[in-house]
Amino acid sequence: MSTTHTERTEAGGWVGASTSHDTRQTKRTGKVYLIGAGPGAADLITVRGVRLLAKADVVMHDALVEPAMLDHAPPRARRVAVGKRCGQHSMTQHFINELIVDAARQHAVVVRLKGGDPMLFGRADEEMRALEAAGIEYEIVPGITAALAGAASLRCSLTLRGVSRSVALVTRSRAADTGAIQELANADSLVFYMGRDDAQAIARQMINAGRSGATPVAIVEACSTGDERRLALTLARLAHGEAQQWLDRSKPSLLMIGTVFAGRVEVR
Repeated sequence: MSTTHTERTEAGGWVGASTSHDTRQTKRTGKVYLIGAGPGAADLITVRGVRLLAKADVVMHDALVEPAMLDHAPPRARRVAVGKRCGQHSMTQHFINELIVDAARQHAVVVRLKGGDPMLFGRADEEMRALEAAGIEYEIVPGITAALAGAASLRCSLTLRGVSRSVALVTRSRAADTGAIQELANADSLVFYMGRDDAQAIARQMINAGRSGATPVAIVEACSTGDERRLALTLARLAHGEAQQWLDRSKPSLLMIGTVFAGRVEVR
C-alpha cells in the first residue's frame, strides 16, 4: 500500500516524499541518534557524531548547525531543518517529535542533530519521551556545550581554584524570575544562554540581588565560529545598557559573569 509522507521545512513550506510500505505494519525499523553538534564550529562535533552522520538516512537539524557539518551526511540522506530561532517562526516541538518518530518508522538511521549538547537546554527529554512512547530505540551522543567553548575561547577556567568553586548554566527564561536571580547571585561563575535580549535586565537584577557592579562580564557572540566576537565590561556597565549597540541580534551569544573573567577577554 502506498502512502505519502510530508514534512514541513523551517521556512514553512512542505516537501512530500512518496514511500511504499504496509500501513498495517507498526513495528519500528530504525534507530534515532540524538547527536550534539557542538557550539558552532563544524569541526567541534565528536568523532562518534561524524561516524553516525555518515550512516544517516535522514538528518533533522537545528537552525544554528553549521552547513558544513551536514556534509558529513551521505548525499542521499534527506536533510530537514527543524530548528528554532528566537523571535522567528518555527515548528512546534510536538510536530518535531512526530517527524522524528515517523522518520524512524521508515528509515534505518535517523539523526537528530542538536546544537551544543542534547541534554542541556536542548529539549531532548521531550523527544526521548516521544520515542519511548512509540517503542523506538534511540541513543544520545554528547556534544560540547557553548559555555565550555566560550571558556576555551576566553582561555578562562570556569572553576578557577580559590576564585570559583561553583558554576551555574542558565537560560534567559530565568531572567524574569526574581527568586531565581537571588539564588544565582551567589554562584561564583554564571553563564546565561540566549540571554542577549535580557542582558541589561539580568545585570540590574544581579546588582539588586547583591552582586557587585564591578563584577567582570564577558559576552561571546557566535562562539567558536569565524564570526565570533567578544566584549568585556562590568555588570554595572551592562546594567546601563552599554552592550546594547554592540550586540548582533542575528547571532547567538553567551553572557558570562564572574571574577574569573577579569582581564581574560581580548575584545575583537
